[in-house]
Amino acid sequence: MNLDTLYSELTLKTKTKLVLLVLDGLGDIATREQGYMTPLEAAVTPNLDALAQNSAQGRMLPVAPGITPGSGPGHLALFGYDPLEFQVGRGVIEALGLGIELKAGDVAARANFCTLDAKGIVTDRRAGRIETEVCEELCALLAAKIKKIGDTQVIIKAGKGHRFVVVFRGKDLEGPLTDADPHHEGAPVPVVSPVDPNSAKAKNAAQLVKDFYQLALPLLAKKKPANGFLMRGIAHQPHIPSFEERYLLKPACLAVYPMYKGLAQLVGMAKLEGPQTIAAQFQRYLAEYANYDYFFIHYKYTDMYGEDGNFDAKKKAIEDFDAALPILLEKKPEVLAITGDHSTPCAAKGHSWHAQPVLLHSPLSGSDKLQRFTETGANSGSLGVFEAKYLVRLMQANAKMFDKFGA
Repeated sequence: MNLDTLYSELTLKTKTKLVLLVLDGLGDIATREQGYMTPLEAAVTPNLDALAQNSAQGRMLPVAPGITPGSGPGHLALFGYDPLEFQVGRGVIEALGLGIELKAGDVAARANFCTLDAKGIVTDRRAGRIETEVCEELCALLAAKIKKIGDTQVIIKAGKGHRFVVVFRGKDLEGPLTDADPHHEGAPVPVVSPVDPNSAKAKNAAQLVKDFYQLALPLLAKKKPANGFLMRGIAHQPHIPSFEERYLLKPACLAVYPMYKGLAQLVGMAKLEGPQTIAAQFQRYLAEYANYDYFFIHYKYTDMYGEDGNFDAKKKAIEDFDAALPILLEKKPEVLAITGDHSTPCAAKGHSWHAQPVLLHSPLSGSDKLQRFTETGANSGSLGVFEAKYLVRLMQANAKMFDKFGA
């Protein structure tokens, strides 16, 4: 029997509340340069400490040992979807998060402005993290000049900071394509190609991306520092079964950045728009408490500062999260999980394969007798090391949502 089928057969409808708090890129590694401490270990976190004393802890693998996940696979795994089975392009996720209603055949790309030198070499993949207002101005310029390529409509929409989305809407298109992104500085922007070389529709989409670059780059040539752009996650939208059907839980998402709203929407979560800080997200949770069974609450800044290699800023971001946590605990859910979608070590300045720490708190979680929530403590926790796709199942079990298996 398929394991998901078994879980579905055992699932009971209850009135419990479940909350997943995701500190993006939370996991880190202890290095000599960091005084053999991680930001989570160095942070002053009295509220997380109090929870830790009555919780179970462990480590999670987003995909498999040694594999570094993107945010899409990392979050889909947290939602209980095997990231190897359900592969979604980042462009689709970002487009949904920005409120673009994708149609059958649309191909979407996640893009960000970058800095190119005179030879077309990428010197800054994020164009100095330009402000959102600058991104909006640049996107408006491109959208005004590039409305169509042949018979294909081009939709351009700004996101936060240096990020934006491009959607190609026409006939006979599909993804996925390789990235127009070298993923590091010091290299030119690569030309895209179909992942499946036999797909005529993907070849059409690849040509559109090439044409778009030829039209767009001259428009940006004199814009400093954002005189170029990168595109990745170029794909069409796959079918994914809804979260509510799968788990008998009515879900809602509280996230600030479009990509994470898009991930939530992809599995059928309601997007609760408006809050821009973690304190405001927790306040909205209190207001919506009666309306949903499951809340996914996303916090970006741990990942952002990890990518910058800024240990002190990542530590401070964790402390800011901890300071706001008592707001949520005014209506503590029956089951609370706190973790990351992946690790973003300051030493790596990017996502990594390291297992992320996880804390699970409920009346049935038991206590691992740990005084703090840290990577080192999580190594000895009762949850052990497990694949992230099972977290939602452990949350359901702690919510008494499973009938007994067998006689």
